[in-house]
Order: sequence, then structure tokens, then C-alpha cells
Amino acid sequence: MEINPHAGPKGQKPMKNLIILPGLLLISAVLSGQPVRPDRSDKEPGKKQYTVSGFRHGISYFPLIQLPHVEYKAGDTLTFDRYHSLDVIYAWLKKWEKKYSDIVELYEVGKSFEGRPILQMTITNRKTGNDTDKPAAFFEGGRHSGEVTGSECVMWLANYLLANYGKDPDVTHLIDTKAIYLKPVNNPDGHNLYMNTAQSNRSTVRPYDSDRDGLLDEDPPEDLDNDGMILTMRWKDEKKGNLIQDPEDSTGRIMKRVPVGKGIYRSSSEGIDNDGDGEINEDGIGGLDLHRNYPENWRPMTEKTGRGYTQGGSGEFPLSESETRAVVDFLLAHPNVYVVNSMDTSVPMHLRPPSTSPSDARMYPEDLAWYRTFDNIGRKITGYKKAGDVYNDYGNGNPLFGHGPDFGYWYFGAIWYGDEIWNGARFRDYNNDGDTNQIDMLRWDDEVNKGEGFHEWKPFRHPVYGDIEIGGFDPKFFLQNPPAPQLETWIRNEAMFNLEMAKYLPQLEWGNTEVKRLKVWKTDSVDYQLKITVLNTGRLPTALKQADLVKIVREDRIELQFDTTGLAKGKPSWKVIEENKRAPSRSGRGMGMSDETERPVRAAVASKNIPYTQGGSSTDAIFTIRLYNRQELRGKAGMYSTRGGILKDKEFVIK
Repeated sequence: MEINPHAGPKGQKPMKNLIILPGLLLISAVLSGQPVRPDRSDKEPGKKQYTVSGFRHGISYFPLIQLPHVEYKAGDTLTFDRYHSLDVIYAWLKKWEKKYSDIVELYEVGKSFEGRPILQMTITNRKTGNDTDKPAAFFEGGRHSGEVTGSECVMWLANYLLANYGKDPDVTHLIDTKAIYLKPVNNPDGHNLYMNTAQSNRSTVRPYDSDRDGLLDEDPPEDLDNDGMILTMRWKDEKKGNLIQDPEDSTGRIMKRVPVGKGIYRSSSEGIDNDGDGEINEDGIGGLDLHRNYPENWRPMTEKTGRGYTQGGSGEFPLSESETRAVVDFLLAHPNVYVVNSMDTSVPMHLRPPSTSPSDARMYPEDLAWYRTFDNIGRKITGYKKAGDVYNDYGNGNPLFGHGPDFGYWYFGAIWYGDEIWNGARFRDYNNDGDTNQIDMLRWDDEVNKGEGFHEWKPFRHPVYGDIEIGGFDPKFFLQNPPAPQLETWIRNEAMFNLEMAKYLPQLEWGNTEVKRLKVWKTDSVDYQLKITVLNTGRLPTALKQADLVKIVREDRIELQFDTTGLAKGKPSWKVIEENKRAPSRSGRGMGMSDETERPVRAAVASKNIPYTQGGSSTDAIFTIRLYNRQELRGKAGMYSTRGGILKDKEFVIK
């Protein structure tokens, strides 16, 4: 889920009486003189722990758990009635590489902060050409570590494509003519932490000072009751209480916010105020945001004037994080990528650029029209009510900086979505009050989800607050991601939207080739017009206007290669009129002989740039060629387009 922390930095907080040891923060003389960090006696012999790399002032180890919604060992079949650990995902990528070796290539595009490989796969029929010679789509998930639904969506799409290749004509044609790049887990460290502990974090596990108090990760949540989840805790506080039991909920499970001092309860996520600053769990593991680390419209976390924009979590500099850098490095080396979706949760929305201004203010109208086409397609396939730009449709006029969609359009010139999957169980406004709130969520959970999304309040003795209760909605597989039984519906719909975008990629084909005699000269030479037509039977043009502006794509080009076998030494044979001919070197009239070496020339090349071809239309390249004392000239044409792909070996004869 996107957040918008671009306000100025918080004031520096005064430190308490601290003793800082490597990986451990001890606090004394706070809150009535009681130490607030419990003794980590849960790190007992025989109890497995999960350790996070990097120096931090809080603890770096947590109980290793297995969540009931997650598969931790790869089986013989891949099903989507559960989530999959990083090990299982990587095991399936390797299985697919072996099983579908003709169309799958698996490779490492980078390493995470903790040194894990970031794996990506290419799906294309290599017998029909290299992946870089074809129009391409790129789909990834798992950038925000807890938003694991995106990873499952990529896996579902990969499984669908591979299982249907050679069976479904549309899938087969797509893989034969296009390249699909798939990265299930952008951020393997965060994904692994999320699936193997009760902890959650925003993006990478790199230590980060979230609360700007000079300490790194000193206040992570604690699973106080050791049930494998960080739930909500509530405790009575008649002086500062700001919650009451919602009178609309007869079960007493849902809380309603009221003014401070008017309530009975206070609440927090499960844990302890480890640094004694009055806030609980405000500086957990990591905190940098990979989705604020892109170079386009990047802003620092602090600035000197107090009047400029800042962006929380943006990193030390653009692409400071290896995970984001791996994305950008790959794409800049693969400018054939035309459509992208990097998926998060959990506001169901097809989310696209701009992130810092209204769509109409900055986008080329013809490019924006394509985005709006995909907005409409997405709504029909997924049923999401919202589809539009980050700035207005998502952020209500609040900018996000260093954001992927902005990089995708303004820097990379592509169709780029950062879709949000899952609705947080906000399915229906049961009481028709105009707001789908927690009471509605609870009712859906009871009626459809067997009540598994809400954990009943249970008493617990807190080391600071005394008697409390712990319970509430499951933060991982209800609020942030779908319950496992609901997963496949959401990821299938999103994957089919991605597949539909890929089907819109350009598809180049040769049209007619026409030769027409133009003029006969008295010197026994004849001019001919050669017209070569290229068809784009796809729907997208061979490039967006923005891609041409920023020069991510080169101009589309028709290249002619002439067969000059048998050319008589010293006698000019042919000439392309008013064309810039490329090496080898040419004489003034033709290609009969190299001036420098006087060796017969066996082949020659001429080229012409042509306009980008719109979907469902054609473009002609017209050459004027003069033959000298020659009956015919044979050759082959090639078409070269950065995002439209390559066509070769269109034969022609001039005579």
C-alpha cells in the first residue's frame, strides 16, 4: 500500500538514559523506573531464530515461525490456495527452467542488501529470435516486503503462460513473437523476513532511522504472546483514552475513535516502547522505501531551506538501493520493454503516472490516450473501481517522489503501472451508511472467511501497561493480503490484465514490395523506385511519443543489403540517390570498387529512417536506386525498431 510521507523531518527527540551495545539497546530509568525492553529470554537453547543482517540499535533476531497460510517446501504441483516462501518460489523458477528449457531462461539481475540473489526469468521462444529482438513486457512483484500478493501474481502468470504454451493459440503466439520478463520477488530480504517471522517492514531490511532520533531500528514490534502474529493490543486508560467499543458492533470486537480523554481504551500494535519516547513500534526493521528510490522526480529525505519538498524513505541518493538499481539497470539495457507492471497491495487500483502533477498537464495526449485505454481495460478485467494517476486519482493532489510510474513514463517512455491488489476485505457496505468500514469487514469475515481474519481479544499481562488485551484483524493475510482461499481470484484477474497489456504490443510484418521504373538516362542508366511497406498488426505504436523525446528508443529504420556478387572490376554498378550509405566506403557514382583498396565489393548497405508505425497501420520506406549498365540488382531488406522488434530477409529484385 502506498503512503505519502513527504512532509518535513520530525524534530530531533531527546535521548533517554541509554546504553548501546552492538545489536542491542537497553533502556533504564523510564516509565516509573522500569526497563521497557523485556529480557530476550525467548532466545533459548533449541528455539530457532531468524537473524537480520546489519548493525542496528535494536535486536536483530526474532523467533523463526511458519505461518499457516504459507507453503515452505516446494511440492510436485504449484497451487495458489496458499502463499509461497522465497525458497519455494526460487525452487519453482529453477524447475521451470529445466522443464521448459526452449522458452525459459533464468538468471540473476542483482543481489539484495543481505546478499540474496534477485532472480528473474525470460519467457520467449528462442527459436523465433532473441528476446532483445522482440517487443517485451516486464512484470514484477514483492517490492514492498509485506505486499506478497504481487509475487504470487507473477508466479500465477508464469505458470499460466508455461502450462498453455503450445495449447492456447494466443499464449503460443505471444511467446513466439514477444519476450516476457518476470521477476516474482524484487526484495527477497523483506519477503523472507515477512514469511518467516511475525515481523513486517516497508521495503528493504537495511537499518534505517524511521523516527529520526539518531538510532537505527531500535523499536521493532514484539510478538508478546508468541502466537506468531503482531496483532493489536488495547488497554484501559480513562485519562488519555481515545477509543470506545463501537456501539454498532454488538460483539464488542470493533473499536471506535473518539476525542482524547473521552474514550475508555488506548491501542497500539503489539509491542513495547523500547526507547522510551512515548511511541510504540515506531522504528522497526528497515524503513527505506524502494518505491521512492527511482531517479525520476527523486527528492531527499531532508533539505536545507525548510521550504522544499522532501520524501520519506527515499534513500541516500537515487538508486542507492541495489534492489531498485537492478530494475533500472536491466530496463535501460533492455529498451525493448514497452509495458510494465510492478505490483503492490492493498488499495485495489490500476495505478499509473503522473505522481507529481495532473495527467493532462504533462503527458502527451496520444500517450495519455493509451494509458486511459488500459485504465478501462483494467477495470473490466479486475473489477477495480479506481484506475488513474498517482497524483490525482490516488493521492488527491499530493505528490509522491522517486516513484516507479514517473520513472516508467518520463524517464523510460513506457506504459508503466504500479497496481495495487486486494481491497483489505472491504467488499460491501452492509449497513448502507456510505462507508465500508471495519464493521463491514468483520461481517464479511464472519460470513465468507469463516471468521479467520479476526482474532478474538484475549487477556495478557503487559510488562508496562499491566492488564491488556491482544487481538484484532490479521495484519498479514487479511488486511495487507487476501486470505489464502481468496488469493487466486485476485492474482488471476490482475495477471489477466497484465497479459492483455502484453497482447497490445506492436507486431511487425512485411507488407508489399513494389519496384517502379522512374527514368531512363541517355548514359545507359535507369532510375527505379523501391517501396517497402511495413505493417504493424499490433495495437500499440512502435513507440510512445515520450520514448522518442527522451531518446530511450531510436528511430525505426529500414536497411537494405545489396548483393553485388559478380560486379565487374572498376565499373560502377548502382547508386542509391540522395541516401546516406553506410560502410564499406563508396565511390562517387556507385559501389563497384573501393577507392582505397580496389577490391571488389561483395555487399553494400543503405538505410532510411521511417516514422513510428501506429497499431493497425503501415509505413512505407521509399528508395530511389540508379542502375548503371546492369539488368538487375537483388537484395534483402531488414526492419529495425527498438520496441517494435526486428524483421529480416525481405527479398527484392530491381530490374
